Amino acid sequence: DILGAIVGLIFTLLLWPLIALMIKLDSKGPVLFRQERVGERGHPFTMYKFRTMRENAAEQWPELVASLGLTEPVLKLDNDPRLTAAGRFLRRWSLDELPQFWNVLKGQMSLVGPRPEEPRVVAYYSDHHRQRLAVKPGITGLMQISDRADLTLDQRVALDLDYIENQSILSDILILLKTVPVVFKGKGAR
Repeated sequence: DILGAIVGLIFTLLLWPLIALMIKLDSKGPVLFRQERVGERGHPFTMYKFRTMRENAAEQWPELVASLGLTEPVLKLDNDPRLTAAGRFLRRWSLDELPQFWNVLKGQMSLVGPRPEEPRVVAYYSDHHRQRLAVKPGITGLMQISDRADLTLDQRVALDLDYIENQSILSDILILLKTVPVVFKGKGAR
């Protein structure tokens, strides 16, 4: 994980100033987005991403969910009105995830594993769902190489538990290799 994160940072570092400029020219607010996520064994940590939404988008979430008549746990919205133009581009190419290499260096995340969820989603977990918290969350995983955001919570958990039960260095390498074409196709990117 550490070596992969260092290599990932080295190969993408030249993009960071361009991404920062794109975000700043598109909307007000910070370049980086920090959000509490739930990690291994349920421990909270701060996850970093490039900001893809308008400033204060997190505070608008409850009102947005209520106005659309949705019930929790809502994982992601199609055509989220809080997204910025730069944010749509960054999410389409998964460039918003690059700062998570820092989370890997800090030991909070792995390159491969279940995606870390927000506490509001974890609050709805059953004991079965909580099993996915047995390992460090990952930047990519089986969900990302499957249907990404198009999966239900139960489908995501099933993939995560399959990963945990069959985890190996070889499976991690295969998932990393399969992530690249999935990112280029953009399927399920929101």
